[in-house]
Amino acid sequence: MSVRIGTRGSALALTQSQQTADRLAAVGGFATELVRIKTEGDVKTGSLASLGGTGVFVVALREALLADRCDVAIHSLKDLPTTGEPGLSIAAIPVRADARDVLCARDGLTLAGLPAGSKVGTGSPRRAAQLRALRPDLEVLDIRGNVDTRLGRVPGLPGNAPEAPGDLDAVVLAAAGLARLGRTEVVTEYFEPEVMLPAPGQGALAVECRLEDAPERPAGGAAASAEGVLAQALAAIDDADTRLAVTAERALLARLEAGCAAPVGALARRKGSMLRLEAVVCAVDGTRSVRLAKATDGLTEVGATLLGIELAEELLAQGVADFADLGA
Repeated sequence: MSVRIGTRGSALALTQSQQTADRLAAVGGFATELVRIKTEGDVKTGSLASLGGTGVFVVALREALLADRCDVAIHSLKDLPTTGEPGLSIAAIPVRADARDVLCARDGLTLAGLPAGSKVGTGSPRRAAQLRALRPDLEVLDIRGNVDTRLGRVPGLPGNAPEAPGDLDAVVLAAAGLARLGRTEVVTEYFEPEVMLPAPGQGALAVECRLEDAPERPAGGAAASAEGVLAQALAAIDDADTRLAVTAERALLARLEAGCAAPVGALARRKGSMLRLEAVVCAVDGTRSVRLAKATDGLTEVGATLLGIELAEELLAQGVADFADLGA
């Protein structure tokens, strides 16, 4: 038996897909092979928001799954639309990596140390909004490209190619991606969630498959025994705490009717018998934001979903839709 793993073709996508494939193979005892799928987000240029945001890295992978060109697809969970795809299941969400954002700046600088007028690049309206709120004196620029391309725009970072442009003072990226690529030496500052909230689902991966291959999931949300070898392997790599956290974050995003390019940050964490969700909604120019938190002792997927919906309702009651581009 060989399981075909659908993945985007970027270095980061291939790395995280291979790591997940290795885990599946280890617990399932089967061979795996990567199947590269080119998505709309890989082909088109322009900002993420201008491409339509949600789904630009996902649709082609889902089409490949439904057409039986692969058996599972690996997504960065923050790229997944909050609406499901008929015939498919998010069968496994492995243990989440570091959810934080990081600064990669010239000369080892931190955000506080960047001179006024410094140019900082990011492809995320959420990061841009929070950066502008923290440092309105910086020039925040919209950039695209893979991790190496973005890092190459900051002069002097370890691992940059000699011909890299080096035209920015810093870029902001996800800690998880740099860790998976083995490039954490470029990080000059980790942003704690109190400073910059990450995107819903950031640091987590989603392993999607056809319904007939998915583990059964009872109403309570705990993993159930499954018959197929692939289903058993998927159930084995699913992490209950990560699934609870991202379920709350994505429920908030869905209730806000916000896309993955909207200026919304959210992070849920389980502490003992409680699941706590914190979220922020920002104006893209950084001039306004509302940040709230809420907790529940309902440690089921239903409880996590309700937590996300209730916190979103509180944010909407605070008028966030009046100043934030939630449809981005």
